[in-house]
Amino acid sequence: MDTKIDWNELWKEKMELQSKAQLSTDCSNMWKNKENARRFWEMSQENKDRIEKTLAGMVLTPESRVLDIGAGPGSLAVPLAERVAHVTAVEPAEGMVEVLKQNIETYGIGNIDCVYKDWEAVDAGSDLCPPYDVVFASYSLGMKDIRASIQKMIDVSSGYVYLYWFAGDTSWDIHSRKLWPILHGCEYSQGPKADVLYNVLYDMGIYPDVKVFPFEHKNRFENLEEALGHFKPQYAAFSPEQEEILRSYLEKVLEKENGALVQKGWSTRVKMWWKASTF
Repeated sequence: MDTKIDWNELWKEKMELQSKAQLSTDCSNMWKNKENARRFWEMSQENKDRIEKTLAGMVLTPESRVLDIGAGPGSLAVPLAERVAHVTAVEPAEGMVEVLKQNIETYGIGNIDCVYKDWEAVDAGSDLCPPYDVVFASYSLGMKDIRASIQKMIDVSSGYVYLYWFAGDTSWDIHSRKLWPILHGCEYSQGPKADVLYNVLYDMGIYPDVKVFPFEHKNRFENLEEALGHFKPQYAAFSPEQEEILRSYLEKVLEKENGALVQKGWSTRVKMWWKASTF
C-alpha cells in the first residue's frame, strides 16, 4: 500500500480549510484597506534592523535584478531599490499597492516596477521581465498551488530563490483559535506551515538551506477604536455583536505603553533558499 504523502495536495487542503473557515471574512480585505497598509509600513519602519538583516542575507550586487513577490507597501522593495539595479514588485492588495506607489514617489525611486496581481495570476511572459538574479517571497506564500508557484519562481530566476514562512503557532493563530468559536461558531483552521513547504521542495528535488529564528513585533494604536478598526477584517468581526466581542477581547489583551495601546506578537520564522540555476 502506497502511503506516500502528496505534500502539495496537503498544502492545498490546509489552504482550503483555512479559506472555508474564513469564508465570511476574506482576510485579504485587511490589506485592501489603505489605512491598514499604511500602518503596516509604519510598523516595518520601527524595525529596520530586521529589514537590514533580511537584505544582508541575500546575494545582492549593484547590478542585481530582483523580483519581490508579495511586496506589500515596499518594506523591502524600497530600501532594496537603493542597492540594486532593478526591482519588480508583485502585490495583489489594493491598499498595499497604493502605499507602495506613494512610497516610490516620496522617495523618488525610479527603478521599481509594480505588478498589481496575485502571483498565481502573473504571466511571466507579459507581466515580468525575466530573468531575475534574486527572486523572493517574504511571508507571502498564501498560494493554493504552492508547487506551481515555486516552479514559476524558479523559471524566472537565473540565481537565487528565497522563501520566508512560519513554523508552529504564531501569536495570531493563538488569538484566532480563541476568537473564532465565539465570533463565528466554528473552529479556526490554521494554514500550512514550514514543514509542509520544506517537503514540497524536497519532492521537487530541491534541498534548500534552512534558517530558523524567533521574531517579535508590536502593533501600536492610539486608542481602542483604532485597534478595533485594524483587527475587524482580520477576525471578520463586522456585526455589532461581533464588534463587541472583539472590543472586549482587545481590552484584555492590549497593553498600555507610553500613552498607546500595544499588541505584542511573536512567531517562529523560517528562511529557505537555494540557487535556482542548479535545478
